[in-house]
Amino acid sequence: MQELLKEARACKFCEKHLPLGARPIVEATKKSKIVLISQAPGRIVHQSGIAWNDQSGKKLREWLGVKETTFYDNNNFAILPMGFCYPGKAKNGDAPPRKECAPMWHDTILSELKNVQLKILIGAYAANYYLPGKLNLTEKVSAYQDFLPDYWCLPHPSPVNRFWRSKNPWFEQEVVPKLQARIQRIID
Repeated sequence: MQELLKEARACKFCEKHLPLGARPIVEATKKSKIVLISQAPGRIVHQSGIAWNDQSGKKLREWLGVKETTFYDNNNFAILPMGFCYPGKAKNGDAPPRKECAPMWHDTILSELKNVQLKILIGAYAANYYLPGKLNLTEKVSAYQDFLPDYWCLPHPSPVNRFWRSKNPWFEQEVVPKLQARIQRIID
């Protein structure tokens, strides 16, 4: 597993398309219980090299109901973005993740994870890749029970999504407590 991750972290396949160069962010162990599949690292994460080390990560840990030490224990959480590197800025937020990463790396890495009990799909890019179909992200988040026991869809915890959260208060009132209970059952 460590050799595979070393290879993934050394990937430069799409570097010419990345404004800050390649710095793949991916974390896992063979014992990882939960896989966090999100869009791509942001600029702050690219600079620090630490996944979810930003405001989005703070909100995500709040939703999951875990402390940083629990979150960064890769036996608990694997980090597997759709794009491993920072893709640059777009008009609103970051650019979409590069399309090469997920097909190139996900199946191989996931096949090494023998202890996974849940894959959390964070944002539309991950949800649409793993759960294609006619439902939009809000519908997938609302219908989370339909995708269990394998997947649980979440909106992206970015501050940019604060409007989505204000329009959908049911998410933090009803879904988040159930997610937290599920997380605790898995990692305890």
